[in-house]
Amino acid sequence: MRSPCDLGGRGVLVTRPAAQAAGLCRLIEAANGRALAVPSIEIVPTANPRRAAALLAETWDFMFFVSRNAVEQANALVADGTWQQAHQVVAVGRATAQALSRSGRAPDLVPDQRFDSESLLRMPELADLWGSRILIVRGEGGRTLLGDTLRARGARVTYAEVYSRLRPDFDPAPLLAQWAQSVAMVTATSEEVLLNLLEMLGPQGRSRLLATPLVVVADRTAVTARELGFARVQVAERAEDAAVVQALCALSSQG
Repeated sequence: MRSPCDLGGRGVLVTRPAAQAAGLCRLIEAANGRALAVPSIEIVPTANPRRAAALLAETWDFMFFVSRNAVEQANALVADGTWQQAHQVVAVGRATAQALSRSGRAPDLVPDQRFDSESLLRMPELADLWGSRILIVRGEGGRTLLGDTLRARGARVTYAEVYSRLRPDFDPAPLLAQWAQSVAMVTATSEEVLLNLLEMLGPQGRSRLLATPLVVVADRTAVTARELGFARVQVAERAEDAAVVQALCALSSQG
Protein backbone atom coordinates (compact mmCIF):
# COMPACT_ATOMS: atom_id res chain seq x y z
CA MET A 1 0.00 0.00 0.00
CA ARG A 2 1.33 3.42 -0.95
CA SER A 3 2.17 5.65 2.01
CA PRO A 4 -0.01 8.79 2.28
CA CYS A 5 2.96 11.02 3.17
CA ASP A 6 6.57 11.21 4.28
CA LEU A 7 6.80 11.66 8.05
CA GLY A 8 10.42 12.73 7.67
CA GLY A 9 11.83 10.42 10.31
CA ARG A 10 9.59 11.80 13.06
CA GLY A 11 9.09 9.61 16.10
CA VAL A 12 5.52 8.56 16.89
CA LEU A 13 4.47 7.15 20.25
CA VAL A 14 2.13 4.17 19.64
CA THR A 15 0.03 3.41 22.72
CA ARG A 16 -2.21 0.56 21.50
CA PRO A 17 -2.14 -2.71 23.50
CA ALA A 18 1.02 -4.67 22.74
CA ALA A 19 -0.82 -7.37 20.76
CA GLN A 20 -2.54 -4.78 18.55
CA ALA A 21 0.23 -2.28 17.82
CA ALA A 22 2.15 -4.03 15.03
CA GLY A 23 -0.08 -2.91 12.15
CA LEU A 24 0.07 0.77 13.07
CA CYS A 25 3.84 0.56 13.69
CA ARG A 26 4.35 -0.93 10.22
CA LEU A 27 2.33 1.84 8.54
CA ILE A 28 4.27 4.53 10.42
CA GLU A 29 7.57 2.98 9.35
CA ALA A 30 6.30 2.73 5.76
CA ALA A 31 5.63 6.49 5.89
CA ASN A 32 9.26 7.09 6.94
CA GLY A 33 8.33 7.60 10.57
CA ARG A 34 9.81 5.95 13.66
CA ALA A 35 7.28 3.98 15.67
CA LEU A 36 7.90 3.91 19.43
CA ALA A 37 5.67 1.29 21.04
CA VAL A 38 4.62 2.24 24.58
CA PRO A 39 1.50 0.15 25.33
CA SER A 40 -0.67 2.22 27.65
CA ILE A 41 -3.36 -0.34 28.28
CA GLU A 42 -3.26 -4.08 28.93
CA ILE A 43 -6.15 -6.43 28.13
CA VAL A 44 -6.59 -9.41 30.48
CA PRO A 45 -9.38 -12.02 30.68
CA THR A 46 -12.23 -11.45 33.10
CA ALA A 47 -11.86 -12.74 36.64
CA ASN A 48 -15.40 -14.18 36.41
CA PRO A 49 -15.39 -16.24 33.19
CA ARG A 50 -18.15 -18.61 34.32
CA ARG A 51 -20.80 -15.87 34.47
CA ALA A 52 -19.71 -14.38 31.14
CA ALA A 53 -19.73 -17.78 29.42
CA ALA A 54 -23.22 -18.52 30.74
CA LEU A 55 -24.54 -15.24 29.34
CA LEU A 56 -22.88 -15.84 25.98
CA ALA A 57 -24.62 -19.21 25.72
CA GLU A 58 -28.13 -17.76 26.16
CA THR A 59 -30.49 -16.79 23.32
CA TRP A 60 -30.58 -13.08 22.42
CA ASP A 61 -32.36 -10.88 19.91
CA PHE A 62 -29.17 -8.83 19.53
CA MET A 63 -25.59 -9.36 20.62
CA PHE A 64 -23.50 -6.17 20.56
CA PHE A 65 -19.71 -6.42 20.46
CA VAL A 66 -18.08 -3.13 21.42
CA SER A 67 -14.50 -3.87 20.31
CA ARG A 68 -12.13 -6.39 18.77
CA ASN A 69 -11.06 -7.24 22.32
CA ALA A 70 -14.66 -8.13 23.15
CA VAL A 71 -14.79 -10.55 20.22
CA GLU A 72 -11.45 -12.19 20.95
CA GLN A 73 -12.06 -12.58 24.67
CA ALA A 74 -15.60 -13.88 24.12
CA ASN A 75 -14.27 -16.44 21.65
CA ALA A 76 -11.91 -17.70 24.34
CA LEU A 77 -14.92 -18.54 26.53
CA VAL A 78 -17.07 -20.47 24.04
CA ALA A 79 -16.63 -23.43 21.72
CA ASP A 80 -18.41 -21.84 18.74
CA GLY A 81 -17.84 -18.25 17.63
CA THR A 82 -20.65 -18.24 15.08
CA TRP A 83 -23.15 -17.05 17.72
CA GLN A 84 -26.05 -19.10 16.39
CA GLN A 85 -28.05 -18.26 19.51
CA ALA A 86 -28.17 -14.57 18.49
CA HIS A 87 -30.77 -13.43 15.99
CA GLN A 88 -28.61 -10.43 15.04
CA VAL A 89 -24.97 -9.68 15.79
CA VAL A 90 -23.89 -6.05 15.93
CA ALA A 91 -20.35 -4.59 15.69
CA VAL A 92 -19.48 -1.08 16.82
CA GLY A 93 -16.67 -0.71 14.29
CA ARG A 94 -14.87 -2.20 11.32
CA ALA A 95 -12.09 -3.88 13.30
CA THR A 96 -14.76 -5.49 15.48
CA ALA A 97 -16.65 -6.60 12.37
CA GLN A 98 -13.50 -8.14 10.89
CA ALA A 99 -12.83 -10.04 14.12
CA LEU A 100 -16.39 -11.41 14.08
CA SER A 101 -16.05 -12.48 10.46
CA ARG A 102 -12.80 -14.29 11.22
CA SER A 103 -14.50 -16.19 14.04
CA GLY A 104 -17.25 -17.38 11.68
CA ARG A 105 -20.13 -14.89 11.97
CA ALA A 106 -20.15 -11.69 9.94
CA PRO A 107 -22.11 -9.00 11.79
CA ASP A 108 -25.61 -8.08 10.68
CA LEU A 109 -25.18 -4.41 11.59
CA VAL A 110 -22.10 -2.14 11.43
CA PRO A 111 -22.06 1.69 11.21
CA ASP A 112 -21.06 2.90 7.76
CA GLN A 113 -19.49 6.20 8.80
CA ARG A 114 -17.66 6.88 12.06
CA PHE A 115 -17.24 3.72 14.09
CA ASP A 116 -18.49 4.52 17.58
CA SER A 117 -21.55 4.04 19.75
CA GLU A 118 -23.08 7.32 18.62
CA SER A 119 -22.97 6.30 14.95
CA LEU A 120 -24.32 2.86 15.76
CA LEU A 121 -27.25 4.30 17.68
CA ARG A 122 -28.22 6.44 14.68
CA MET A 123 -28.90 3.33 12.57
CA PRO A 124 -32.63 3.02 11.78
CA GLU A 125 -32.60 -0.71 12.57
CA LEU A 126 -32.04 0.20 16.23
CA ALA A 127 -34.69 2.89 16.54
CA ASP A 128 -37.43 0.70 18.08
CA LEU A 129 -36.27 -2.12 20.33
CA TRP A 130 -39.29 -2.59 22.55
CA GLY A 131 -39.07 -5.95 24.34
CA SER A 132 -35.81 -7.00 22.65
CA ARG A 133 -33.31 -9.01 24.69
CA ILE A 134 -29.87 -7.51 24.15
CA LEU A 135 -26.46 -8.67 25.33
CA ILE A 136 -23.61 -6.15 25.21
CA VAL A 137 -20.24 -7.90 25.17
CA ARG A 138 -17.59 -5.58 26.56
CA GLY A 139 -14.83 -5.07 29.11
CA GLU A 140 -15.49 -4.39 32.77
CA GLY A 141 -16.83 -0.89 33.31
CA GLY A 142 -16.66 1.56 30.44
CA ARG A 143 -19.18 3.92 28.87
CA THR A 144 -22.87 3.52 29.63
CA LEU A 145 -24.20 5.44 26.61
CA LEU A 146 -24.97 2.36 24.51
CA GLY A 147 -26.76 0.40 27.20
CA ASP A 148 -28.64 3.42 28.56
CA THR A 149 -29.90 4.42 25.11
CA LEU A 150 -30.97 0.89 24.20
CA ARG A 151 -32.91 0.63 27.46
CA ALA A 152 -34.57 3.98 26.74
CA ARG A 153 -35.74 2.48 23.45
CA GLY A 154 -37.45 -0.39 25.24
CA ALA A 155 -34.79 -3.09 25.24
CA ARG A 156 -33.85 -5.39 28.11
CA VAL A 157 -30.08 -5.00 28.30
CA THR A 158 -27.52 -7.28 29.96
CA TYR A 159 -23.73 -6.94 29.98
CA ALA A 160 -21.29 -9.82 29.45
CA GLU A 161 -17.99 -8.42 30.71
CA VAL A 162 -15.32 -10.64 29.18
CA TYR A 163 -12.10 -8.74 29.93
CA SER A 164 -10.47 -6.15 32.15
CA ARG A 165 -8.28 -3.19 31.21
CA LEU A 166 -5.14 -2.51 33.26
CA ARG A 167 -2.54 0.23 33.24
CA PRO A 168 0.87 -1.37 32.52
CA ASP A 169 3.81 -0.92 34.86
CA PHE A 170 6.26 1.46 33.23
CA ASP A 171 9.49 3.25 34.09
CA PRO A 172 9.25 6.60 32.26
CA ALA A 173 12.82 7.76 32.89
CA PRO A 174 14.50 6.33 29.74
CA LEU A 175 11.75 7.64 27.46
CA LEU A 176 11.64 11.09 29.07
CA ALA A 177 15.42 11.40 28.83
CA GLN A 178 15.19 11.20 25.03
CA TRP A 179 11.73 12.73 24.54
CA ALA A 180 12.82 15.92 22.76
CA GLN A 181 14.89 13.99 20.22
CA SER A 182 12.63 10.94 19.82
CA VAL A 183 8.95 11.84 20.22
CA ALA A 184 7.40 14.22 17.71
CA MET A 185 3.80 12.98 17.87
CA VAL A 186 1.64 10.79 20.11
CA THR A 187 -1.36 8.57 19.35
CA ALA A 188 -4.15 7.63 21.77
CA THR A 189 -7.07 5.51 20.61
CA SER A 190 -9.27 6.00 23.69
CA GLU A 191 -9.69 8.29 26.67
CA GLU A 192 -8.51 5.53 28.99
CA VAL A 193 -5.30 5.10 26.97
CA LEU A 194 -4.68 8.83 27.13
CA LEU A 195 -5.26 9.06 30.88
CA ASN A 196 -3.13 5.96 31.48
CA LEU A 197 -0.29 7.50 29.50
CA LEU A 198 -0.41 10.64 31.63
CA GLU A 199 -0.20 8.49 34.76
CA MET A 200 2.60 6.35 33.33
CA LEU A 201 4.76 9.37 32.46
CA GLY A 202 4.17 10.89 35.88
CA PRO A 203 4.40 14.55 36.94
CA GLN A 204 7.86 14.90 35.41
CA GLY A 205 6.54 13.96 31.96
CA ARG A 206 3.26 15.84 31.95
CA SER A 207 4.46 19.10 30.41
CA ARG A 208 6.39 17.28 27.68
CA LEU A 209 3.38 15.15 26.77
CA LEU A 210 0.95 18.08 26.68
CA ALA A 211 3.29 20.01 24.38
CA THR A 212 3.48 17.12 21.89
CA PRO A 213 0.98 16.98 18.97
CA LEU A 214 -1.62 14.28 19.58
CA VAL A 215 -3.77 12.08 17.31
CA VAL A 216 -7.01 10.64 18.70
CA VAL A 217 -9.83 8.69 17.06
CA ALA A 218 -12.95 10.19 18.66
CA ASP A 219 -14.27 13.70 19.19
CA ARG A 220 -14.94 13.00 22.88
CA THR A 221 -11.27 12.05 23.38
CA ALA A 222 -10.25 15.28 21.65
CA VAL A 223 -12.41 17.25 24.09
CA THR A 224 -10.77 15.48 27.03
CA ALA A 225 -7.30 16.11 25.57
CA ARG A 226 -7.93 19.83 25.18
CA GLU A 227 -9.33 20.05 28.70
CA LEU A 228 -6.15 18.39 29.96
CA GLY A 229 -4.08 21.04 28.18
CA PHE A 230 -2.90 19.46 24.92
CA ALA A 231 -1.99 22.27 22.54
CA ARG A 232 -2.47 20.43 19.23
CA VAL A 233 -5.00 17.66 18.72
CA GLN A 234 -5.91 15.97 15.42
CA VAL A 235 -8.95 13.66 15.19
CA ALA A 236 -8.59 10.72 12.79
CA GLU A 237 -11.60 10.03 10.57
CA ARG A 238 -11.81 6.46 11.89
CA ALA A 239 -10.12 4.24 14.46
CA GLU A 240 -8.35 2.20 11.77
CA ASP A 241 -4.56 2.24 11.51
CA ALA A 242 -4.57 3.81 8.03
CA ALA A 243 -6.78 6.67 9.24
CA VAL A 244 -4.50 7.26 12.23
CA VAL A 245 -1.53 7.56 9.85
CA GLN A 246 -3.50 10.00 7.69
CA ALA A 247 -4.04 12.14 10.80
CA LEU A 248 -0.33 11.93 11.60
CA CYS A 249 0.39 13.13 8.08
CA ALA A 250 -1.95 16.09 8.60
CA LEU A 251 -0.14 17.03 11.81
CA SER A 252 3.24 16.59 10.19
CA SER A 253 2.31 18.90 7.31
CA GLN A 254 1.54 21.66 9.80
CA GLY A 255 5.18 21.71 10.85
